[in-house]
Amino acid sequence: MKKLLAILAISASLIACNKPEGIQSIDAATFQSKETKAQHQQLLDVRTSDEFAKGHIEGAINADINLGDFQTQLAKLDKSKPVFVYCLSGGRSSSAAEVLKENGFKEIYNLEGGILAWNAAQLPLSTTSGAQMAGGMSLSDYQKLVASKKSVIVDFHAEWCGPCKKLSPILEKFVEEQKGKVELIKIDVDQNPALAEALKIEAIPYVERYENGNLQWKKLGLFPENELK
Repeated sequence: MKKLLAILAISASLIACNKPEGIQSIDAATFQSKETKAQHQQLLDVRTSDEFAKGHIEGAINADINLGDFQTQLAKLDKSKPVFVYCLSGGRSSSAAEVLKENGFKEIYNLEGGILAWNAAQLPLSTTSGAQMAGGMSLSDYQKLVASKKSVIVDFHAEWCGPCKKLSPILEKFVEEQKGKVELIKIDVDQNPALAEALKIEAIPYVERYENGNLQWKKLGLFPENELK
């Protein structure tokens, strides 16, 4: 019996050691309580803008983790203050929490189970047009982003755009075939209006290809895979 208890104690210790420092996954009720006390200062919804519009936690800022400007958006937050992060079911927010940790944030709270758990706990959601990260990415931020990559394809799209949805798997397949030689960055123009205006993007889908920070190719509209190759 003593041997069994010792094994359990060691296992518990190993689990505790593997838990990322600075990240706490907490249930919906605890998340609401802690976040309310923090006065909605840094509440991050990392879902898409469409998901956000259908219902979000009051006071949340929308920053889609799957968009290329996510880390740029995080730079606008205060690392000295706690950050509360959530998504639909907890997967994307867990990834976002790791990114926050890597970027120097010390106190991160992840909503365990996401909005699904929030709804199950019968907690309120808001459908008012909430906060987006102020204007999204700037032209300067964009130029720094593409310059930091050796080879990159940038996909300017929007959630409502049918041709964008048809083009997306074509781009993803091409990038996958390149086996890490090319990186795909996806930018939602609705969340980055200032950037779209600066680049004079008047229609989507719109794609740019950069090599070592230099624009090599651009294309407006839907196009076949062989043209991309």
